[in-house]
Amino acid sequence: MENINKRKQKRIKNLSKIIILIIIILLIFLLVAKFIKKPFKSSKIGNNSSSQEIEDFILNISSYEAVIDMDVYSNKNSCKYKIKQVYKNENDNYQEVLEPSNIAGIKIKQERDKLIMENSKLNLSKIMEEYKYVTDNCIDLMSFINEYKKDEDRKVKEEGNVLSLETTSGSPNKYLKYKTLKIDRKTGKPISMEIKSASKKTVIYIIYNEVEINN
Repeated sequence: MENINKRKQKRIKNLSKIIILIIIILLIFLLVAKFIKKPFKSSKIGNNSSSQEIEDFILNISSYEAVIDMDVYSNKNSCKYKIKQVYKNENDNYQEVLEPSNIAGIKIKQERDKLIMENSKLNLSKIMEEYKYVTDNCIDLMSFINEYKKDEDRKVKEEGNVLSLETTSGSPNKYLKYKTLKIDRKTGKPISMEIKSASKKTVIYIIYNEVEINN
């Protein structure tokens, strides 16, 4: 009789351990599921997203990658570029020229207020003189976001499936005075950015391709 009671008690203890283990596993699963689900919930943009939600989504970008087509206009001519942009944080980001071939491979790194250019095969001082807007962080999406946040007179406009964010640059450069970022309301991703001079002439026009955003 004593042995039977011992076996019963042992089974009860084992069953209790199993139940406790199951509860712990369920709690861990629920906790992990909560943290996995949270980023997707905060960054979900769709047809029913409000203008404010889309604006907040853009302004809270933490990192992004994109390939852009950029047109630069001057009084004499216009130039086309294809550039890869990678932004992880303010100390880990760069822009790499893909086209035209004569300056392909140039990397411009931004470290806070410092620009670093890399390409041992090219005359970088000449590049900075002749391709000044390629080496300027004004074409970076995070540069727009930072200026937009500081501008108390910034504007938001709705145009069908496109949301436009407009800001006036605080830069003393009269050729980079006004900036407009157009965003796809369905995806929350940038479509284009236009930079105009003080006289409202288009200086830079950017089209965003292959955009990946993290919030």
